[in-house]
Amino acid sequence: MLIAQVALPIRLHQVFDYLVPDDQAHLVMVGQRVKVPFGKRHAIGIITNTSAHSEFDIEKLKSIDEIIDECPLFSAQMWQFLRWAADYYHYPLGEVLFHAIPVLLRQGRPAAMTETLVWQLTEQGKNVDSEQLSRSKKQQTLLRLMQKQQSLDATDFSPAVYHGLCSKGLIAKVAITTAKNDWQQTVLTNPSPFALNAQQYDAIMAIAQQLNHFAAFLLDGVTGSGKTEVYLNAIQAVIEQGKQALVLVPEIGLTPQTIARFKQRFNVPIAILHSAMSEKVRLSAWLQCQNGEIAIVVGTRSALFSPFKNLGMIIIDEEHDGSYKQQEGWRYHARDLAMVRAKIENVPIILGSATPSLETLNNAKLNRYQHLMLTERAGDAKLAKQTIFDIKGLVLSAGLSQPLINQIKVHLANNNQVMLFLNRRGFAPLLICHDCGWIAECPRCDRPYTYHQKQHKLICHHCDTPRTIPDQCPKCGSTHLVPIGFGTEQLEKHLNQLFPDVPVSRIDRDSISKKGALEQYLQAINQGGKHILVGTQILAKGHHFADVTLVGIVDVDGALFSSDFRATERFAQIYTQVSGRAGRENKAGEVILQTYHPDHPLLNVLLQQGYQAFAQQALQERQMTLLPPFSYQALIHAADRNNQYAPQFLHTIVNWLNSHFTDQSLWLLGPAQANQAKKAGYHRWHLLLQHPQRAKLQSILHELVMAIESWPEAKNLRWSIDVDPLDVN
Repeated sequence: MLIAQVALPIRLHQVFDYLVPDDQAHLVMVGQRVKVPFGKRHAIGIITNTSAHSEFDIEKLKSIDEIIDECPLFSAQMWQFLRWAADYYHYPLGEVLFHAIPVLLRQGRPAAMTETLVWQLTEQGKNVDSEQLSRSKKQQTLLRLMQKQQSLDATDFSPAVYHGLCSKGLIAKVAITTAKNDWQQTVLTNPSPFALNAQQYDAIMAIAQQLNHFAAFLLDGVTGSGKTEVYLNAIQAVIEQGKQALVLVPEIGLTPQTIARFKQRFNVPIAILHSAMSEKVRLSAWLQCQNGEIAIVVGTRSALFSPFKNLGMIIIDEEHDGSYKQQEGWRYHARDLAMVRAKIENVPIILGSATPSLETLNNAKLNRYQHLMLTERAGDAKLAKQTIFDIKGLVLSAGLSQPLINQIKVHLANNNQVMLFLNRRGFAPLLICHDCGWIAECPRCDRPYTYHQKQHKLICHHCDTPRTIPDQCPKCGSTHLVPIGFGTEQLEKHLNQLFPDVPVSRIDRDSISKKGALEQYLQAINQGGKHILVGTQILAKGHHFADVTLVGIVDVDGALFSSDFRATERFAQIYTQVSGRAGRENKAGEVILQTYHPDHPLLNVLLQQGYQAFAQQALQERQMTLLPPFSYQALIHAADRNNQYAPQFLHTIVNWLNSHFTDQSLWLLGPAQANQAKKAGYHRWHLLLQHPQRAKLQSILHELVMAIESWPEAKNLRWSIDVDPLDVN
């Protein structure tokens, strides 16, 4: 009798034994999906091992209901990678395996190409003049596009636009099956419009020499130095060998210019993986990638788990970006896992950034990565002039001082564009009663709501819960409710009043939530002429604004004083990225910082010596204080609704660790309430573990997790482990 060990997508660190029917024993393989009885229901699981024996009574074992796949879903390298990831992050194997496959496969759908519904022109639609649709501009635009392309994926416009054309008999939905694409036979690349400088050429040559085996590169290039051109040349060498490339970006919606350059350069199939994809389209892309029909995959962190038939290279753009770290559930870091996958697949990996993380810089310093420097800005662009405005005692209007307003006027008068950075969305961070001091707070998080004037709502920026704005104070009945503080929405409104003849574009999570909104903003900005951009850190994400000559950083002081030891690093990265948007090509740039602390040492190092000098100084400070990357951390989270079980649970962990380990190098901090002590109705606590040896910390965590699994009290609350946390507060 054959026994199959099956991993299920549940929060338990164990697999389950099932009997394999004798007539199906020859069909069973590790990595296949199976349908099994589990409790009172049936579940989809993945086989992790087979054996002739079980530690349980065979008479009590249930049988597998169905073997879903003919072959394993994962290659040998992918299987090794996912098992390593589950072990390193101490996360249940079943959850990790299911994270790596599309939703439809998790539901038990066949791993086979299915018909895809697309909109196609009817005969009437092919011949009609789009000018007849002048009353509906969106329908007119869509029809013109389809008359060029014949068919489109239904995610390109809103459903209402498609159905409007359908009701007129101009388009219809048609089912198609994607044909196999042998792109390797006809690889063509369009010539680059940019000439390489010596540093770019040297970087490309260094990468080319390591194409056929694992090698790690840090492409450290100042903003505007042409890192994307190096990526494109590296990818070209890979696809000319018939291999595939994976490119990870922080956020797909924020990189339309980069993606456009990929499509212009290569005539090969490119899959863009993002959260707005339909599940059918996602499954199709997953299968095509697995079959080798996709040459280049561009996506956010979850694209790391795409299956490749012949992977040749991994590129992590903006490797320092915090969005590569998953903050809920399985808290993996895509950059770090990408390095492991590259080693297992034996392919080169490129980490690119103008502001590399301190961990990455330290690895380059230790010669684990080859450090490639791009210090020259493309074209004739010069480094921007940088100035600090001391705003002590000055009157601020929506955060703007008069000296900054005067400089905005100067740059606009020269027909240039201005970018203002404020990392606080909404109209105001507080709504307060002027008469009694009552503050509108989210009851689920005990934190103030943010006032959003355009939506006429209060929104909690911690749990995203909205509520209507009250007509009067619930405490004293006063109708005198006033917003306190300022955000991007208020700044945008004030600028429209100051400069009524100048277009103002606000780019933050609220303004670009609709599909295509960011592209519309970028198109308007890139047409040139006077323009003011207002935005959050989204503006730092690699956009090219040729006519921006002034960058104003409205409020820097919040980042200068924080209990988080990574706060200065994050500020230095954002400042360097944002300031790099000022002055490109033949236009001189200027960067202005407003602060109440003009003598702060961090500001002076950044302005006078640059990011590299800051990073070296910060690494020295981290080494002296034994903080990462010179030690290794894990944060244990615990949360419950009554604020009783979580602290007790963490104290139990402390007692267990102290009784089982006498290692003086193991440092414990806590238990302590999280900085945001309550979120979505849960009271949150944490315990920090730190050790100078990664392997030793991993061993401690492994034993701890096994112990916790047997504790009854662990079932009374939510708990999780964050290995290598980015935020320890």
